Parts: sequence; C-alpha cells; structure tokens
Amino acid sequence: MKLVVATHNAHKVQELQRILEPLLREGLLEAYAGSAPVEDADTFEGNALIKARAAVAHTGLAAIADDSGIAVDALGGAPGIRSARWAGTRVDADNVAKLLDDLRGVEDRRAAFVCAAALVLPDGREYVEVARWNGTVLHEPVGPNGFGYDPLFKPDGLSVSSAELRPDEKNAISHRATAFRQLAEVIRTIR
Repeated sequence: MKLVVATHNAHKVQELQRILEPLLREGLLEAYAGSAPVEDADTFEGNALIKARAAVAHTGLAAIADDSGIAVDALGGAPGIRSARWAGTRVDADNVAKLLDDLRGVEDRRAAFVCAAALVLPDGREYVEVARWNGTVLHEPVGPNGFGYDPLFKPDGLSVSSAELRPDEKNAISHRATAFRQLAEVIRTIR
C-alpha cells in the first residue's frame, strides 16, 4: 500500500521517512502536492484527520497525517493546536520567542509535546493514535537539531533539549515517533 504523507513540512516528511520506513518498507511514502486544507478542528486528532482526508480526496491513495504541538501546563495547554502559528507568523524562531515571553517569570514550566497520527483509507476507514512526550520548557533555546520548539523542550529523564538529540535518538522516543509506531502497527494489520 502506498501512503501519501499529508504535509508540506519538509522536516516532518524527513522525520516520518526515518520513523516509518524501517517499520514498513522502502518506497512506501509519497509526498503530498495538494493544497493545504483549513485546520479548524479544536483537537490534534481532528486536525490530523482533516489533513489526511484532504490528501485522500486529492490523490485517491491512503494518507497519513499528524497534528502536533507543545502543550504547556502553566498556559492551560497552549499553544496546543496553535503551536505552528502561535506568534502569528508561522516562523519557528518567532514562536519560540513568543513562548519564552509568555513564560517570563513562570516557575512551573511543565509541558508535553503531543502528536495525533492519523491514517485515512480511500474506503473511508479512519484510525488515529495519540502520544505525549513529557518534559519542561527551558529558559532559552539550546541545540542545533530538530525544528519548531525542539530547542526549548527538555524531555523528562534527559539532561539535554530535544534539539540536542541526534535524529535517531529523537526518533526512538519522541511523541511523533511513538504515535506513528503505533499507527504502523495498524497499517500492518490492514494490508
């Protein structure tokens, strides 16, 4: 089964290829060239399904998508589903700066990366897996790897930010890796 990855984010495509191809098989993933749908759901699960459904409608192929972001306890779970556009610019550095500004003077910096991974099949069947990666928000960005909020996020049990992890290290434990590994199990059963 060929799968379309319903994202225009090149970083996510590369990350998903590294996560899924060893679990499934080479050549499984295809890039999505359709227009981006309006993500107007109020949950990670809902937005992931919107993207996957749009890719199926555009290509006629099974599609996978995710919606993910950082949920900060002291901000009531924000930025949450608005993580990519938190600063209003969709620029990672701006989002990081806004989050740091929002947390200025806040001691409780507990947070989690959340990922909802969705699979939609052309026959209408839908599957969603959700995973959380708990940690804290650092006081300044650290590390050259990753994207988004990775330089600010220190996973529980580690002494480094997720941006200091090598891609293979991050893909062994991250929210996205966990959600898509769970989804890969589903994919294997429906072939």
